[in-house]
Amino acid sequence: MHVLLLTQYYWPETFPITAEVARLRAEGAKVTVLTGKPNYPDGQVFDGYKAWGVQREWHDGVEIFRVPLVPRGQNSGVRLALNYISFVLSAGLLAPLLLRRQRFNTVFVYAPSPILQALPGILIARLKQAKLVLWVQDLWPESLSATGAVTDRRILAVVASVVRYIYRHSDRILVQSRAFRQPVSALANDRSKVHYLPNPTPDLTPPDQVAQDVALLADDIGSGFSIVFAGNLGRAQALDVVMDAARELEDLASLRIFLIGSGSMDTWLHEQIARYQLTNVVLPGRFPADAMPPLLSKAATLLVSLRGDEIFTYTVPSKLQTYLAIGRPIVAVLDGEGAAILTEAGAGFISPTEDPTALASTIRKMYETSEKERADMGAAGRAYFEAEFAPELITKALMQHLLDEPVAQRATTEI
Repeated sequence: MHVLLLTQYYWPETFPITAEVARLRAEGAKVTVLTGKPNYPDGQVFDGYKAWGVQREWHDGVEIFRVPLVPRGQNSGVRLALNYISFVLSAGLLAPLLLRRQRFNTVFVYAPSPILQALPGILIARLKQAKLVLWVQDLWPESLSATGAVTDRRILAVVASVVRYIYRHSDRILVQSRAFRQPVSALANDRSKVHYLPNPTPDLTPPDQVAQDVALLADDIGSGFSIVFAGNLGRAQALDVVMDAARELEDLASLRIFLIGSGSMDTWLHEQIARYQLTNVVLPGRFPADAMPPLLSKAATLLVSLRGDEIFTYTVPSKLQTYLAIGRPIVAVLDGEGAAILTEAGAGFISPTEDPTALASTIRKMYETSEKERADMGAAGRAYFEAEFAPELITKALMQHLLDEPVAQRATTEI
């Protein structure tokens, strides 16, 4: 089976789809990738790449075609829109030429925002007479309005029409949250082709040799009671709630909150630390994916947070599965599906969204919890991960979807 993976984001950007491709190859699939120039999350094209021009490269045995795009920049709705549109246009115009000598059984679109990247997938699938499988990671147009990227109702209505077109021209739609199935089915107008498949999990194998800066940070995290958040530092992550909670926790001398990553809120976070002279918040910056196991495993508690918008009640943050796999207790500022998973796993405490005082109280509760109880929470989370989100289960289920065979794995049980 030859699969064309179409996604705007791929290695060296830290998205879990890269590890999933390696697992698909291990299952016998041949995978070719069509993607853009790496620029997420900082908004600048990575060293070694240029925004314009076509690039062909190989990584871990996978052939990668990169098409030009406008870098997303930071805190600019115009730049973000140009980033989305430029990839769609480049992929649609250049893919027929770049892939002219290749045949595919399936065109597979991995679709975190923007879902619009599926549009060239529709074209390519038709040209190649291949199936089109879409893995929906974010709900559109709801995500646009929730993050504040687009608020004009007329524009949102147009986007909804485009999303409807995409869903109805997909042969199979996979959704990362059970709660996604109803809204996606409503636009697809065919519930039978919408299937639940959890987020892929990044490769959590510790590196053979830990880099010095990673080892130093890991030692720092392990030296006290550390709350660790890792990932995109953006508006959706409710970091204002986290920072306000930090101000209420300054009396706990050994407690520090590490926000590992980068994103559109970087400048604001530094300003808040300076303004309130916060000594319990640390911003180490962004680290490669293989640094996460040694860093996260040193945390007393892991933190995941989202804003309180209704759209986020449907979402399961991909970091939640990573945290469960790491086997450390979790504090979650979540409502809806993500909170339900953590409750079912018994792996930590939940704090209501948009409430800094409640979050501070929840963190205090975890701080006062015995080390054994915290270890038990972490073990419960790891056991839940193995039962529900084990990578081999997800990969086998994904292979069956790509082959269009019946799915029997627990990981894809219908609701």
